[in-house]
Amino acid sequence: QVQLVESGGGLVQAGGSLRLSCAASGLTRGNYAMGWFRQAPGKEREFVAAISRSGGSTYYSDSVKGRFTISRGNAKNTVFLQMNSLKPEDTAVYYCAAQEWRNGWGAEDSYDHWGQGTQVTVSS
Repeated sequence: QVQLVESGGGLVQAGGSLRLSCAASGLTRGNYAMGWFRQAPGKEREFVAAISRSGGSTYYSDSVKGRFTISRGNAKNTVFLQMNSLKPEDTAVYYCAAQEWRNGWGAEDSYDHWGQGTQVTVSS
């Protein structure tokens, strides 16, 4: 059974930082791309960042480029999202996703598996 477990969310003031983690287990393939999406209240889920299977390529939405960094841990089943210079508009539930069999990086249907999400709240 595939599981993606996110952690690290919380409440932070504007300008602060948070680091999200996602640990994957139960995937069949030994390597897979991973991504982060977010969903704010009343809005659709949107792409935030992704990292390739090898970790050699990263992708970011324009809204977080230069502030967020996605990376893989030494254990390849772990991915992090370092979020700096947080803004109130970054408030959302953040979801981790794993791409085991599909392709692409920016669309929800590019990913096979999803975590339950972790809440990030940025106060002004």
